Amino acid sequence: MLKNYFKVAVRNLLRHKTYSFINILGLSIGIACTIMIMMWVVNELSYDRFYKNADNIYRINSELKFGSKESDSPLTPDNMGEILKKDYPQVKEYTRLYIFRSTKLVKKDNRYLKEENTTYADSTFFRVFDLPSIAGNTVTALNGPNSVVITESTAKKYFGSVNVLGKTFDTNDNNGTVYKITAVIKDFPSTSHFNFDFIFSMQNLRYQWGNYISHNFYTYLLLKDGTDYKEFEKNLETFITKYAFPYAKQFIQMESMEDFKKAGNKLKYTLIPLTKIHLYSNREHEIEPNGSIQYVYIFSAIALYILLIACINFMNLTTARSTGRAREVGIRKVLGTERKNLIIQFLTESTLLAYISVIVSLAIMYFLLPMFNSISGKNLALKNLLSPAAILIVLFLPVVVGILAGSYPALYLSGFKPISVLKGKLLSSKKGKSLRSGLVVSQFAASVILIIVTIIIYNQLNYIQ
Repeated sequence: MLKNYFKVAVRNLLRHKTYSFINILGLSIGIACTIMIMMWVVNELSYDRFYKNADNIYRINSELKFGSKESDSPLTPDNMGEILKKDYPQVKEYTRLYIFRSTKLVKKDNRYLKEENTTYADSTFFRVFDLPSIAGNTVTALNGPNSVVITESTAKKYFGSVNVLGKTFDTNDNNGTVYKITAVIKDFPSTSHFNFDFIFSMQNLRYQWGNYISHNFYTYLLLKDGTDYKEFEKNLETFITKYAFPYAKQFIQMESMEDFKKAGNKLKYTLIPLTKIHLYSNREHEIEPNGSIQYVYIFSAIALYILLIACINFMNLTTARSTGRAREVGIRKVLGTERKNLIIQFLTESTLLAYISVIVSLAIMYFLLPMFNSISGKNLALKNLLSPAAILIVLFLPVVVGILAGSYPALYLSGFKPISVLKGKLLSSKKGKSLRSGLVVSQFAASVILIIVTIIIYNQLNYIQ
C-alpha cells in the first residue's frame, strides 16, 4: 500500500511540474533559512561544553560598590582561589588568568609582532581546562618560570612547524624575557570564551601579591562531583568577612561589615557555571564579547516563523489546486476508497515534497552559508550537520514539515462529497475561496511582520556598531 502511495505521489509531482517547482522552491528556501538559523542557535548553546569537566567548572564574579564607584565584573583578588581551595574540600582545583590588556610584542626573526590574545595562567590551568596537546605535557608545562604554551597556528606562524618544543620567544616584557616553549596545544575551538595564542607562566607576572581588595584576576573553580554550587556560593561571604574586610580595614574608617553596608557600599561574590558565561554574562572586562540568551530565543522564534510561512505557502498552493484534485477525490470515493486512505495519500505527497525540498535546501545553504557567516560572525559549514543529532533532525524534519503543511489540505481535499464534486457544485462553493483568501492574508501578514522586525533589528545593529 505504501509503495502505491509513493508511486501516485511521484506521478502527481511529475504531472504538474510548474506547481511542483514553485512549491519545492518555496519550501526549500524556508527550510534553508530555518536550518541556518538553528545551526547558529546550536552553536551559541554549545559554548564551553567540550571540556570533560565543563559541568563542574565555575567562574567567580564580583559586584563592588564603594562611594560613587561601582563595578560588576568577572575579576577577583589574586589569592581568592588559593584560599577557597585551602578552606573548603569541595574545591577540587582552581586556576587564575591575568590578561595583559595592552598589546604584547613577541619577536620573530629581527622584528617584533603585536600579539593581543595572550594571558598569564597558573600551572593548574590545564588541570581545570583539559585542552588537547599536540606536543609536550600540558599538566606540567607551566610549572616553572619563563615557560609558555602556544597554539598550533601560532607555532606555524612563527616557526612553520609544530615541532617547536624547547624553542624560545623573545618578548618586550620585563626587559625582554625569553620564554621557552613547553607545550603546543590545538587552537581553541570557536565555541570557547577563550581565544589565546600564548599562555605564559604566572610566575613571570610582576604583581603585588596578597592584596585582598585589588581585583585583577579571572578565577575559575573546579568543584567536586555532586557539589551544589549555589550552596557553595554562600562560603564566598565568609571569604569577605574572614579575609577581605579585615585587610580593607587598614584603608577605610569602618569597624564592621554592617557599617560598610550601611554606608551604601557593597562587596559580593557569586559563581557562574562555565557553560553559561557566553549567553548569560555581560559584565565589564569580559575576556571575549559574549552572546545573549535573548537573541537565542528571538532567532529561534524567527526560524519557526519562517518555517510556518513556508508551510502556509504550501497550504495555499495545495488548496488553490483543490478544483483539479476534487474530481480525482470524487472518482476515488465512488470506487470505494476510504477517507483515511486519501488522507494518507495526500500526506505522503506532502512528505515526499518536503524531503525533496530538504535536499534542495542543502544546495541553497551551500551557496548562502558564506554570506550568513559574514553577517553572523560564525564559521558554520555543512559538515556541522553530520553529527548524529543533526542527521536525525534533518531526517525527521521533512516528516514534521510534511505533516504540518499537508495535514489541512489532506483533511480539506479528502472531505469533498463525491456527488457534489461530480455535479460540479464545488466550483460555486465559497468555502474553498474563503479558506484560500484567509491563508493568503495570513501569509502576507506574517511576511510583512517579519520584514518590519528584520529592518528594525538591522537598523539597531548598525546603530550599535
